[in-house]
Amino acid sequence: MQSDTNHSNDNGAKEATKPSRLATSLPAPNRLARRSFLRNLGLGAALLAPGAALLSSSSKALAKNGNGKKNNALNPGDVAILQLLAAAELIETDLWQQYNELGGVNAPDSGYKAGLVILDGDQPQYIADNTDDEVSHAAFLNAYLKSKGEKQVDLSHFATLLPSQVSFVPQTGRITNLKQLSVDTSWWTRYRSTTNPDFGATFADAVPSLRTDQQGRPSFHTAIPRDNSELGDPNNPSDHVKAIAFTAGFHFGYIEQGGTSLYATLAQKVTSLEVLRILISIGGSEIMHFQTWQDKAGNATPLTDFDPINNSTVTFEDLTTGQPETLQSNLIMPEPCEFISPNLPACAIIRPSGPGQLDATGVINSFIADGLFRGQSAEFIELIKSLARAADAADREDVD
Repeated sequence: MQSDTNHSNDNGAKEATKPSRLATSLPAPNRLARRSFLRNLGLGAALLAPGAALLSSSSKALAKNGNGKKNNALNPGDVAILQLLAAAELIETDLWQQYNELGGVNAPDSGYKAGLVILDGDQPQYIADNTDDEVSHAAFLNAYLKSKGEKQVDLSHFATLLPSQVSFVPQTGRITNLKQLSVDTSWWTRYRSTTNPDFGATFADAVPSLRTDQQGRPSFHTAIPRDNSELGDPNNPSDHVKAIAFTAGFHFGYIEQGGTSLYATLAQKVTSLEVLRILISIGGSEIMHFQTWQDKAGNATPLTDFDPINNSTVTFEDLTTGQPETLQSNLIMPEPCEFISPNLPACAIIRPSGPGQLDATGVINSFIADGLFRGQSAEFIELIKSLARAADAADREDVD
């Protein structure tokens, strides 16, 4: 679990700005035809059902419904879990929309998009689909909460961070910062190892320079082009542009492995069988996302690049040949490991999933350490931490 550190005042605070200073939004890219049901529902970045209103304090992110309690009302623990997951999906939606604007199937051709295609020819399509999946998750969880007379989650008033300054990107405020990331790539070695973090195992980073420099200090990297100069030539992307795309490729896997373990962990705490069905069903989708990105990231080609803006250097090695099993790129199925008890046979599983490993607080702390909220307000950090604490405090109730 990452340390409980508030990064809201880090050197990236200059990214924050008031909504009134943001330029007028450009039209968003058209949705894919196969996902047109989302467009037809009128779902945008806020992902709130009609009628949701902000409250007056930091809890204003929970929008109250007027439906009232029903006979099939949820217990408080299940509500807390659903609200935390709705917040997490809104956060994921925000970051995936940024990736989709610049590298999705409908994004203009660029060196950045060409760099993503090095990882896989279908990468732009996968990015677009992952984006739409997260939109659907957030919309469903909020709508389900409303149907039960519970408060929905609205993070739209925290969308104050500057987006990429690339000319075709809508200049609307964002919740997440993809320009100063410190990416944990230990998930790569974890799933190729025969050991389990639930039993205390630790894992090295597959790309150490994405998280720390040679002195062991955090290093910061952009996963999206910051302006037009970093879009690059679509026919001949530079190593710098490819490094940005490859950073995104490993960040994709980092984000989705967190959701994979989070749903598995929180599913053990819910009481309602219907809520359990929701968690294992959405969690299964997160697993499919993670499997896709873990299969693609290892196709990054060898290079070393220095970023003068973040004052950081990243080195990508060839993971396709001559690597030990813990780094080998085509070992994308989880290796069997200890599970439940060391006295039982090794088993191929999602991991971690044990209490106190990657629970809700652990996921939020890892997002903070990742730099995803660099420049966000202290109010936002406290809000998502409080939602995580409430979800972790949930306990399965006995039901007749």
